[in-house]
Amino acid sequence: MAAQEQETDSLEGTKVVLDEVFVQAVRVNKKTPVTFSNLKKEDIAPRNLGQDIPVLLNYLPGVVTTTDAGAGVGYTGIRVRGSDATRVNVTINGVPYNDSESQGTFWVNMPDFASSTESLQLQRGVGTSTNGAGAFGASLNLLTDAVSQEAYGQISSSLGSFNTLRNNIKFSTGLLNDHVEISGRLSRISSDGYVDRASSDLESYFLQAAYSDENTLIKALIFGGKEITYQAWNGIDAQTLQEDRTYNSAGKYTDEEGNIRFYDNEIDNYKQDHAQLLWNEQLSNAWSTNIAFHFTHGRGYFEQYKEDRDFTAYGLEPLVFGDSVVNSTDLIRRKWLDNDFYGTVFSANYSKNNVDLILGGGANRYEGAHFGEIIWARFASDAEIRDRYYDDDSKKTDFNLYAKVDYGLTEKLSLYADLQYRTIGYKTQGEETGEVDDQFDFFNPKAGVVYDLNPNNNFYFSYAMAHREPNRDDYKNGSPKSEKLNDLELGWRYVSPDFQLNVNTYYMGYKDQLVLTGDIDDTGDYIRANVDKSYRAGLEMDANLRLWNKLTIRPNIAFSTNKIEDFVLTRDGTVQNLGDTHIAFSPGIVAGNAISYSPSERLAISLLSKYVGEQYLSNTDTEASKLEDYFVNDLNLTYEIIPGKLVKSIEFSALINNVFDVEYVSNGYTYLDTFSNPGNSMEVQGYYPQAGINLLVGATLRF
Repeated sequence: MAAQEQETDSLEGTKVVLDEVFVQAVRVNKKTPVTFSNLKKEDIAPRNLGQDIPVLLNYLPGVVTTTDAGAGVGYTGIRVRGSDATRVNVTINGVPYNDSESQGTFWVNMPDFASSTESLQLQRGVGTSTNGAGAFGASLNLLTDAVSQEAYGQISSSLGSFNTLRNNIKFSTGLLNDHVEISGRLSRISSDGYVDRASSDLESYFLQAAYSDENTLIKALIFGGKEITYQAWNGIDAQTLQEDRTYNSAGKYTDEEGNIRFYDNEIDNYKQDHAQLLWNEQLSNAWSTNIAFHFTHGRGYFEQYKEDRDFTAYGLEPLVFGDSVVNSTDLIRRKWLDNDFYGTVFSANYSKNNVDLILGGGANRYEGAHFGEIIWARFASDAEIRDRYYDDDSKKTDFNLYAKVDYGLTEKLSLYADLQYRTIGYKTQGEETGEVDDQFDFFNPKAGVVYDLNPNNNFYFSYAMAHREPNRDDYKNGSPKSEKLNDLELGWRYVSPDFQLNVNTYYMGYKDQLVLTGDIDDTGDYIRANVDKSYRAGLEMDANLRLWNKLTIRPNIAFSTNKIEDFVLTRDGTVQNLGDTHIAFSPGIVAGNAISYSPSERLAISLLSKYVGEQYLSNTDTEASKLEDYFVNDLNLTYEIIPGKLVKSIEFSALINNVFDVEYVSNGYTYLDTFSNPGNSMEVQGYYPQAGINLLVGATLRF
């Protein structure tokens, strides 16, 4: 876990290293009025044993994470300040990563990506959010592996509970002829998961070629992955939570003899490949340029066994046998997604004297095909092989221009301004969404001030406006409006050799916010609805205290209140005004801590703690929808051996998750049961239990 520290004794900062030029447009430092946290690869490495990137971010301020399979491998989720992953703007080397239609980020499509990450920055609030979807809770930007001066080879393996196994190999040629480097990685992860049948079979790759000279840095990258996961998005009810925490209803059906069975291929199967070409040119001492071209191709499906499905829902005709009519059947279906995302992002940077200026923009296009196939049916009617029972093509364009300036008014006072224009066009036509042809034009201004009291203390204040378009699921569930956010941030940073402290308060006021209702659809995605006025306000603190060379303590805590103003709900045919209610999935307290002890240069022991306060699964403030608070601890140990000639080092790692074996639930959902008791519906809850004590151990050999 890392706070907002750099390797300095004051707020003066450090020089941008070569590879960081690719993220200058999306990253900030202590001279920018934005609330942020940094993690370097050295911070991630001790716990990087196969779990996904959201899990590795779990101990940052204001962050809550969850996993469908219960043990950090497979589908994982992250929320920041109560905002879910669809509200977190994610970029990789400055290139947008959020899925254009769902706006989510699916790290399961790029397993073990942390092993190719040089550093990352999590900005809370609107942040920079220069490229891609607007940030409505946070921005996360990742920088991939830096150019290595020296050649190396690396083999990593880890194994642990639930038959989890991770293997990867990495290499670099080092600089050839002082200019060219080629590096890469191959990874494979498998796990049975904590939840029944919640297995994962994951593969990924990363290949990079770089050219650098005095004024030029060019990188060409291809990376991606393939995931096959058994579905675990159904959750369980309260009674099952008490009796059988690992139960998974996915794939359940009744055979012709009345026996309960589980379909063995109730899976999600998806492959995603990325290509990036990054070019930085230093034109003069003051001017430099960045341009990136990117292409992403994704394709895959999820497969489900469905009982007693009506023929009409799948475009089939009834079967007539004499006096008998068959109009339903058991079947196995696949819902496919085949999409391309491509475009460019660019910027020009000017830095001289007391002025830092960035001019840039981006133009991106998404083309997606959604279609469904029946691959088996007990009664096939008039179906032909590879018939599609629905077929929907979507197109989305995203264009933006921006200008950012940081102006040093005096030695102690600097002003910051950021103006962005963004236009989005979205077209789709299908049974799920209806006909959509929308265009959005957004103007997003940001401004702030930073005051350096002395080399150790600075204060900042900022205002930012953000807008965000609805996603595909919002159109499926109604006629959504776009959202607007006004974000105010006020903070204080203190930095000294042995103590760093960051304190900030914020107010995020929303108009027409698309809040999670608590309900989920048939693929486990949360359903959202507009609310007129709502807000998130809070106080966040994080620190890094070095008591002596061998012991550090890194606590953080976030207090918040998250409310919908005058929430109106239609239930059982009547309209109810519930007044001000809590926004779903927004705990009032989130705290973390890391105590790290290094008795020697080669041995490190860390105790990582996380507390998440109670939260509601719906926006109705009912006691039944309240998710209990939880407090979990992980123990992390690393030990390094320096053998000598052939092997440069061997590092052993162990991670004991949930060391005190706490039974807890990190996520859930709720829906109105309108069938059991018509006219007097009740909220029904589902839960996603997480694993008790579990272990991962690994070793890394470096050559």
